[in-house]
Amino acid sequence: MNSPIAFTPLDVAQRFIGLAEAPGHLHNPAIVAMLELVDRRIRDDETPWCAAFVNYIAWLFNLPRANSLAARAWLNVGATVSLMDARPGYDVVVLSRGEWAPPATVLNAPGHVGFFAGLFYAPDRVRVLGGNQRDQVSFQDFPIDRVLGVRRLA
Repeated sequence: MNSPIAFTPLDVAQRFIGLAEAPGHLHNPAIVAMLELVDRRIRDDETPWCAAFVNYIAWLFNLPRANSLAARAWLNVGATVSLMDARPGYDVVVLSRGEWAPPATVLNAPGHVGFFAGLFYAPDRVRVLGGNQRDQVSFQDFPIDRVLGVRRLA
């Protein structure tokens, strides 16, 4: 008897690698649709969309969502997990952004969110699969000291 194949949010998010903002005055309709899932007034892919991407993938899995375009809003979704206990699949990483970053308790400050994809110890970095990373869905490594929190969605 065959068992069903179980996909995780990270597995599905990987299917979007390469999804990118449209050049110039054009806008990628897939990214706009992700943004509209949170805010129907948005009509362009110039709006920061990392949180919209995570919201969209969570929506596909009927998981808790931030329902916000603020990356740091994900600090209030799901269960807290330490970075050392993070696992690829259902965990999201919230990162600070900018040269001076307020503490995690400041939810409306700049941030970034994506799916946890691994840790690397030389140098200390966390791999994130996210949207709006160089204007597209991609893997990117970030310094561990930028991690504000890890949340498990299931």
